[in-house]
Amino acid sequence: MDLKRLYYFVTVVNEGNISHAAKKLHMSQPPLSTQMRLLEKELSCTLFERGSRQIRLTEAGKLLYERALTMLELSNQTKKELLNYRNGTSGTIRLGVISSVSCTLLNLWIKHFHHRYPEIQFELFEGNTYQLLEQLKANIIELAIVRTPFHSAPFECTFLQDEPMLAVGHKIYFDALPEHEIFLAQIYQKPLILYRRWEAIILELFQQQDLHPHIFCKNDDARTTAYWADAGLGIGIIPASALKMIQNPDTICKEIRDEQLHSKISVIHNKNGYLSPIVKEFLSFIQQI
Repeated sequence: MDLKRLYYFVTVVNEGNISHAAKKLHMSQPPLSTQMRLLEKELSCTLFERGSRQIRLTEAGKLLYERALTMLELSNQTKKELLNYRNGTSGTIRLGVISSVSCTLLNLWIKHFHHRYPEIQFELFEGNTYQLLEQLKANIIELAIVRTPFHSAPFECTFLQDEPMLAVGHKIYFDALPEHEIFLAQIYQKPLILYRRWEAIILELFQQQDLHPHIFCKNDDARTTAYWADAGLGIGIIPASALKMIQNPDTICKEIRDEQLHSKISVIHNKNGYLSPIVKEFLSFIQQI
């Protein structure tokens, strides 16, 4: 499959019609239309719904568009990796990172690494742990900084930091509770804010004690949990590294003492996958900090 033809196809879809795409590609419209017909012939399927001035994709066209984006991105990344391999101390690291680390620990790591290797650049992909695992499997990123729990079998994992989970919220939610540490059972009647990847573990802990918690909000990110708790909407359950997101002076935090509730920040990459010299250097660097 010709990557140049796929690039033409993606451009046509992004621009919305052949005419605009041809202008962007600095070519006339008839040759571009010919390339699209040749692509359909090569794949033995119809990619566009005819009869509309605006480009509309068939189901086959939608599938090809998603695949083409990945293929073109991988092609670009391969070129960059080969350049990195040649240079050794310059190039780009494609790094995935969870939100609770991207705005806290990562800043410190990157600052020190950049001081040592000023020619190395970063492409940062932010998401939750499960999104980053999928991007790693697809080779969109080279490394991911995530946190447990997750299915680690397909990956090489290095644990960087073990940290407790915290209960954070307005001080009114913690009246008559111990000053520094609590158990989940002590807050089950409070409005709880948690992100989904911890839902099963937290509910299991409550179930073991025959408690039925008041779940006010379930979301997909530590930032949302922290921000809602900081707004006084309930008690958020967050990892300790996310505490720097809290700004309200009336928001307090207490460490959760339940043994099952702890998390490890981990840096992972694909088993037996290729790592460029600069990625290996970054991996070694953050393990030493």
